[in-house]
Amino acid sequence: MAEILVIYYSRYGSTAELARQACRGIESVADASATLRTVPELSASSETAGKPVPDQGPPYARLEELRRADGLLLGSPTRFGNMAAPLKYFIDSTSALWLDGALSGKPAGVFTASQTMHGGQESTLLSMMLPLFHHGMVLVGLPYTERALNVTRSGGTPYGPSHVASVQQQLTEEERTLAQALGRRVAQLAIAIKRQASSPATPSG
Repeated sequence: MAEILVIYYSRYGSTAELARQACRGIESVADASATLRTVPELSASSETAGKPVPDQGPPYARLEELRRADGLLLGSPTRFGNMAAPLKYFIDSTSALWLDGALSGKPAGVFTASQTMHGGQESTLLSMMLPLFHHGMVLVGLPYTERALNVTRSGGTPYGPSHVASVQQQLTEEERTLAQALGRRVAQLAIAIKRQASSPATPSG
């Protein structure tokens, strides 16, 4: 069984819904399971995390869960073309995992939501990828063989699923489809990598 960890920060619910759709895609794959987690709010004036346990929704992500996972999906709303501070704060806490190479070789994908059509979605997705490259993860995007990417009139990019709240408050059919597709692709790759690692080496010569 491959465990895919889905970590997100959401202020108004759109990114959370993308995360849930990604989980549906993961769990549509045999031998894959999704673990949904969020991150704490931060103080507006300092890097002080909020309550240790959220009032509602999934639990907060822990580093040991990240170490154990076979794949990762990260989601954040767009903040001036960048990921939101709470998610960045969590990622900045993963130095010990980087030193151990704990995430190296594992698949990962990213998703985002913004209020406006040209609100910096693609730069946000790319900003989320950068620390994952430093961790040695294998980045997974959305190819144009996904039909929804060709017909969407709202969110959706080759870099990852997205949602545009000003087009429609709820996720469109294409946005849901693309979030599920990314979850499915990360899960399938995680399973393939895990099976390859556990298979006996073929003797040379």
